[in-house]
Amino acid sequence: MRLATPSEIFAPYDPAYDPLVSKGPGRNRDYAPTYWAATAGTPPDDDGAIVGDVDADVVIIGSGFTGLATALFLAREHGIKAVVLEANRVAWGCTSRNGGQGQNASGRLYRSQWIERWGLDVAKRLDAEIRYGFQTFKELVAQSDCDPQPGGHLYIAHRAKKMAFLENEARVMREHFGYDTHMLTAAEVRRDYCDDQDAAGAMHEAEGICVHPLKLAHSYLRQARALGARVHPSSPVIGWETVNGVHHLRTPGGVVRARAVGIATGAYTAPDLHPTLTNRYFPVLSNSIVTRPLTPAELQATNFLTHEAITDTRTLRFYYRLLPDNRLQIGSRSAITGADASRDAHYKLLVDGLARKFPPLKNIQIDYSWWGWVDVAHDMMPRVVQPDPKQSVFYALGYGGNGVSFSAHAGRRMAQRIAGQADAAFGLPIYNSPLQFPAQGEWAARFRRFGQSLLYRWYYLRDEVL
Repeated sequence: MRLATPSEIFAPYDPAYDPLVSKGPGRNRDYAPTYWAATAGTPPDDDGAIVGDVDADVVIIGSGFTGLATALFLAREHGIKAVVLEANRVAWGCTSRNGGQGQNASGRLYRSQWIERWGLDVAKRLDAEIRYGFQTFKELVAQSDCDPQPGGHLYIAHRAKKMAFLENEARVMREHFGYDTHMLTAAEVRRDYCDDQDAAGAMHEAEGICVHPLKLAHSYLRQARALGARVHPSSPVIGWETVNGVHHLRTPGGVVRARAVGIATGAYTAPDLHPTLTNRYFPVLSNSIVTRPLTPAELQATNFLTHEAITDTRTLRFYYRLLPDNRLQIGSRSAITGADASRDAHYKLLVDGLARKFPPLKNIQIDYSWWGWVDVAHDMMPRVVQPDPKQSVFYALGYGGNGVSFSAHAGRRMAQRIAGQADAAFGLPIYNSPLQFPAQGEWAARFRRFGQSLLYRWYYLRDEVL
């Protein structure tokens, strides 16, 4: 029997990890027990942990979608061979824990809110950029073996009073941005898509692709390494010093020196990684479950005729879809802290939500349950920026749960910025200002957690009672 190499002996998964209180994401930790990790197959080769001091043109911190896409585009479009540093296993954080829904979106704001915030002209330019970003995502998906499920996005009104909101959004998207959005009655949703008992109607968007996220990340990894990038797991950045414009990133195995650094750590960013990121986003937990495969009788009873992305209009929305092997995946926001994440109440919220939407699936066996952190920007929009023009430090963060697709383009744009290439798009709000900075210090972070708890209670009342 072949003995495991050191890189295959992983530290245990830590279910209570919390980016606001944990001292970094650890080192060489195993994946969360997700459906994706269980079904992705054998991971591609990587370059092992850093051993000894290394010189690099560019270092990317984080090996999720954004970090790997940045390394891929640096090599493919700019001839720069980056070194990617990952604290744990490749794609260990957000990338291996999300719902796999790729939508033509970025951040938490709707297009009507773009108009309210920046005016129609900027909103149209931002829409053109997001469309370009979705095309970047589609191109990478087409090059990958990642179980793609195209078809669009079904946005379910979970109460009749939410139909007016969806009707307005559909109108804005058609009239101002030229999208093929249309409204569906509750009967049409149940007849043509799925028998969701929550549905009072829905808005349908033509653009949307669901993927197996870890398989997609594996494709990014293969492509980036084939072009000369090096990807080093088990290599957390535990110290950072800049000397004469050169960044010295200390890892347990050695120091990596680079002229430029791109940060792509999402909600798993260590609190003291770099001062430009302190309290610049808020980490929020998202829980997810996956059922056993549905039987033909259960498929018929729920009338599941679609594999496309589905979300509902709750503020703490449910996102769900039928997987290629006929399992049902559903997720939502739930716990506030890492220490609280494993409570049965959060698991029950998803199980009850599934049964409410699809009564024939009440008490169905749940094969996978996990949670992960989402990086939410304080103004609800992501950033791909160089926060200080005097420092060759860049970051792409703040997707707010819409990073599956936009992370591909964020990687392309961060690579472009690192390479020093200008673009008219960089005048847009997501590129020309850093993440907001509402408060400083540990007390502020803890107060935000208290405020989050109150908000969740208010959201529940507004969504389900008022």
